[in-house]
Amino acid sequence: MPQVFLLGASFLITLGSFAVLPYMSVLLHDRFGLGLGVVGVVLAVASLVQFSGGVVGAALAARIGLRATMLVALAVRTVGFAAFVPGLTRPLVAVGALFLVSCGAALYLPANKAYLVAGCGHERRPGLLAASGSAFNAGIALGPPAAAPFVLTSPAGLFTGVAVLFALVGAGHALLPRVADEAGGVEKAEEKAEEGGAEDGGAKGGGASGRHLPSPSALPPFAFTVLAVYVFMFFQHYLALYAVPRTSTAFYGAVLMGYAILLVVAQPLFARRLAALPYASALRIGFGAMAAGTAVLALGGRAGIAVGAVLLCLGEIVLFLKNDLEALDRSAAPSATVFGRQRLAAGLGAFAAAVIGGQLYGAAERASAVPVFWLVVSAQAVVLPALLVVCVAGTRRRARARRRAGGELVGARHPR
Repeated sequence: MPQVFLLGASFLITLGSFAVLPYMSVLLHDRFGLGLGVVGVVLAVASLVQFSGGVVGAALAARIGLRATMLVALAVRTVGFAAFVPGLTRPLVAVGALFLVSCGAALYLPANKAYLVAGCGHERRPGLLAASGSAFNAGIALGPPAAAPFVLTSPAGLFTGVAVLFALVGAGHALLPRVADEAGGVEKAEEKAEEGGAEDGGAKGGGASGRHLPSPSALPPFAFTVLAVYVFMFFQHYLALYAVPRTSTAFYGAVLMGYAILLVVAQPLFARRLAALPYASALRIGFGAMAAGTAVLALGGRAGIAVGAVLLCLGEIVLFLKNDLEALDRSAAPSATVFGRQRLAAGLGAFAAAVIGGQLYGAAERASAVPVFWLVVSAQAVVLPALLVVCVAGTRRRARARRRAGGELVGARHPR
C-alpha cells in the first residue's frame, strides 16, 4: 500500500536527516572553521529555504506530478549529503551541500503530504496526516542519538551512510504508482461558498486560475500557522539555554525524548477528535496550551520544565494538525499547493521567532530575569491570536458591507 510505504519512508528520511542536521552548528564551527556569526547566518538562511521553498515544491508538483517531484527532491538530498564528504576539507562545498539538503526538503514535503492524502476522503485525512507527523517525529527523536557516536569521530562514514539511505528510499519511491493531486478544486470551493457564503469570505473560484490563488477563507489557517510556529519556536530554540543550567544535560535530554514519544503516540490518537473539533475551539485550546506551557516554564525547576513541555506538546498536536486540515478544507487549490503554503507559513513563523527571540532572551539574560522571557512568550500566545481574530472579523465585516453596497447600487441602476 503506497501510504504505508510513505509513512515508513517518512521515518527513514527524518532519521537520516536528523542524524546530521542537529550537529551542523558544531560541524561548521569546529570542523570547518567557520565563525559563529557566519554559522548563524548560514543556518538561518538554510532554514528559511527549507520552509519557504515549499511553495516552489508545490509549483513543481503541479507541473511534473507528485511522484516525480518526490524523486527529484530525494535525488537532490542524496547529492547534498554525499557532497558533505568532500566538504570536510572545503567549507564552501559543505555550505553548498547544506543548501542542497535544504532545497531537497523544501521540494519533498508538500508532494509527500499531497500524495499521502490523494484520493482519500475527509474521514481518512486526519489519521493519515497524524501518522505522517508521528513518523517524522519518531525520526527526529532517534536520529541525533543514533548519529552521536559517529558525527565527530567518523563524519565521512556518517555522510556516506545517510546518502546511501536516501538513494535507497528514492529507489523505492520510483516504484510508487502515479496519482493525481486533487483537493476538491473549484467544485469544493463552490460547495463551501454555498454553505458558508459571505460569512466564510466567499471561497468561489474563478475558473482554472482560481485553483492556484488563495481564497479569502484560506487565509486564516495560513496566518494562524505563522503564529503557532512563531510561539512554538521560542520553546524549540531556547529551552536548552534555559533548562540545562537549571537542571542537567541528562534531564534536558529526557524531556526531549519524552516530548517526542508523547507526540508520536498522542497525535494519531487525537486525530479524529481534532478533525471534528470546530476550528475556533481548536485555536483556543492550542494557543491556550502554549500560553500555559510557556508560563509554567517560567517557574523553572524540573517540575516546571517537564509540565511546561507537556503543555507545549499538547499545543503542537492541536494547532499543527488542525491548521493543515483546515487549510485543506477551505482551499480550492491542489493539496500540494496548500501544503506548500503551510510550509511557507511555518518558515515565516520560525524566522520571526529566531530573530525576535534572540533579542528578547538576550535582554532578559542581561537583566538577570530570564523567567520573564517565558512570560513574554506566554503573553504573545494570548494576545497575537486574539488580535488576528479581531482583524479577520473586521475584514469580513467590511467585505460584507461592500457586497451589500454593491447589491444596492445594482438594484438602483436596474429597478424592476
